[in-house]
This record gives sequence, C-alpha cells and structure tokens, in this order.
Amino acid sequence: MRPYAYTRARSVRDAVRGTGPGTAFLAGGTTLVDLMKLEVMTPDRVVDIDRLPLRGITLDRTGLHVGALERMSDVAAAPVVREQYPMVAQALELSASAQLRNMASIGGNLLQRTRCGYFRDVSTPCNKREPGSGCSALDGVNRGHAILGTSDDCIATHPSDLAVPLVALSTLVHLASARGSRTVPLDAFYTLPGSTPDVENVLRTDELITGITVPRSPWAARSVYVKVRDRQSYEFALTSAAVALELRGRTITTARVAAGGVGTRPWRLTGVERALTGRPATPATFEAAVTGAADGARTREHNAFKPALLRRTLVRALTELQESR
Repeated sequence: MRPYAYTRARSVRDAVRGTGPGTAFLAGGTTLVDLMKLEVMTPDRVVDIDRLPLRGITLDRTGLHVGALERMSDVAAAPVVREQYPMVAQALELSASAQLRNMASIGGNLLQRTRCGYFRDVSTPCNKREPGSGCSALDGVNRGHAILGTSDDCIATHPSDLAVPLVALSTLVHLASARGSRTVPLDAFYTLPGSTPDVENVLRTDELITGITVPRSPWAARSVYVKVRDRQSYEFALTSAAVALELRGRTITTARVAAGGVGTRPWRLTGVERALTGRPATPATFEAAVTGAADGARTREHNAFKPALLRRTLVRALTELQESR
C-alpha cells in the first residue's frame, strides 16, 4: 500500500471541500481498503466520512429514504424494507458475508468495483484500471464476465446485488458537492464501458453519495430477488433477477424486471416487462416473456451458457413470485 494523506470529515461540506481525482472517500472500507492493498486504487488522499450524519431508514408518501452510510445489514433487517421492498432486503442478505454486511455501507455498495480478476491483478493489462492497456478477459478466463453492455475494451460484470432491484424500482441517488446537490436516476447513474471503461458512473470527482430514494409503488411489496451462483454464500452472481409485479386478478398490470451477473451495469429488462404486461401470470406467459431477455448478448469462450441461464433465472423468479400469493 502506498502512502496517502488521511483526514476525517466533520460535515458533508467539509468532506467535499478540495476533493478531486486523487481523493477517495472511506466509509465501511470493505472495497477501498482491499483495492488499496492491491495497489489497484492509489489515492493521494483518503477522506473518512463514516461519522457523517448520512443515516436513516424512513418511509413517507414519496418512498423509502436510506442514508448512504446505513449498513447493509441494518437496511436488510428494517421492517419497512422487508415488508414494503422485499427484494431489496433479499438482495442485501444474499450479498457478501454477514461480517461484511455489518461493515459495508449502502453508498459504498453502489460504488463497489468489479470483481474481474484481471482488474484486481496489477500485473495484467486492464483498460478499466489502466486505460489503453488492453482487456485480458476478452481471450482469458471469462466465465463470470458480462454478456450485455460489453465493448471491445471491457467485459467486466457489475458486482452489486443491491443495485439490481434498485434499478428495477427506478431508484434515485442523491449526490452532493461543494457546488450544490443533485439527484440522478440510478439507471442513468451507471455508464456503459464503450471506449472508456475506467468511467463507471456519472459521479464527479468532487461528489459524494448522500442517500437514495426508492419510489413508493404498489408493486414493490410484491417482489423477489433470485441469485444463481457457484456456491451458496459469499459468491457473486452468475445471473440474478429482480422481479416486481402488480396483478389485477390473474392479469399482470405492471412488471419491473432487472438482471445482475450478466451486464456491465445492472440491466433493466424493459422488453421482458412489456411482454409480461397485460398477460395472465402463467408459466406459458413467463416462458414467452423471457425469450428475448438476452437479445444483443455478446458471449465469450467461457460464458456462452449465460443467456440460457438468465432466461431460466427469470422464469424461476417469476414462478416464485406467483406461487407466493
């Protein structure tokens, strides 16, 4: 680990004052510290924000409001989240380990870096870590890599479980800087790699995530998150599905669907949503609706199984949700 300057912020204004490309914010530290040890991230200055008043889990007529420094385990255990936004709680509980969930913050989870082994190995080329150096995953070991939203410069998968249901539910992320504050839809917050895979989101170098708002909706309470992985715990998704449905009788009136483990960012499946809407909630509808879920996929040598697995994961999530009535 390289030397760096350490400061502890006393307020949000204090935290964002004088920040820039060489500054990193420290909350739970479960991602940043690891990457600093590997010298994947080498900030000149680390600003500790863990004592800032960016906490709270509240529900009002506009939606669920969660402070950026709330711990993953606390949000997952909150009765209002479990009852009104079950797939958010499920995604959190299927993330990492219990110890990490007790440390990791919501804001940090949304900003966590990819688990691509080449990104984390400074001895190998990686455009995300060192622009212009190449992508080792293209012709390397790419079983866990993305098939949607990829480019010739990067096929790294977005790692967050939590971001998948949040994207499905049109979550807003609140940002602050010395210039003021702004709110961005989470689905627009993440960027595709294109020719600049080192740019992963629209967060500016002087901005800090202060919290999120998950809009209130009748379908959020009827939702599920399904994660398929190589082992039952402490493993990232090969595929995952966040599904929320609103029904009138047996007819689906609203569907929200997003996938993880397959995209370079959390992947909203609007085509699947349209195929479900207005149809009866039956196995035949589910099978037909997911047919095009992987349209546009670009597979590599080791991850060609993912389109079929994604479709099966979606059907499983839809079936579990229907059977839970």
